[in-house]
Amino acid sequence: MIKVMIVDDDPFIRQSLKLLLELDSELKVVGAASDGNEALSLLQTGDVADVVLMDIRMPGCDGVEGTEKIKQAFPQVSILMLTTFDDDEYIIEALRNGASGYLLKNIPPDRIIQGIKTVNEGNMLIHPDIARKLATFLQPASRPESPQAQPLESFGLTKMELAVVASIAEGHTNKEIAGQLFLSEGTVKNYITDILSKLQLRDRTQIAIFYLRGGRG
Repeated sequence: MIKVMIVDDDPFIRQSLKLLLELDSELKVVGAASDGNEALSLLQTGDVADVVLMDIRMPGCDGVEGTEKIKQAFPQVSILMLTTFDDDEYIIEALRNGASGYLLKNIPPDRIIQGIKTVNEGNMLIHPDIARKLATFLQPASRPESPQAQPLESFGLTKMELAVVASIAEGHTNKEIAGQLFLSEGTVKNYITDILSKLQLRDRTQIAIFYLRGGRG
């Protein structure tokens, strides 16, 4: 059973999403909040969710700030941004803060449910257009005092691990990576565990950002 928390300032949307998600027997809504601060409080005092479905634009503590606070307190919780705004800078900032991906509210209900299951499995959910903009957004300014990026090979990554890192940065799921590299999903998960250890990173979102920044943390 995947435990989900819904965070949205519109009570109608919160209730609608709850009814929608609980049509799937694998999902259980364990809480609903009107902003990021309330969501954090509920996580601290109630049943910790596996996935937080988070609106981006909310009064008070918005989804970007809420993501940062929740990931600091509960790094194991996956956060999926759900928004009516195709707002690239908000989305990119949320990803930098640890979100696992984003969806627009106008997509079919089954895709929202599938998105929750995807990020719960440890995968990212990022549209290729956003991945490309993320690379541009994170490109550090060219300044003489800026440290040079280290080649990824210098971190002790094998050729296969480098291929996995590149696929993660492109937003592919473990299943897709397994198909591309002719590996089992279990082997891909093992590679990711080793990559996180070698790069001293927390999750696959940080792997993608690290790669897109060219070896800068």
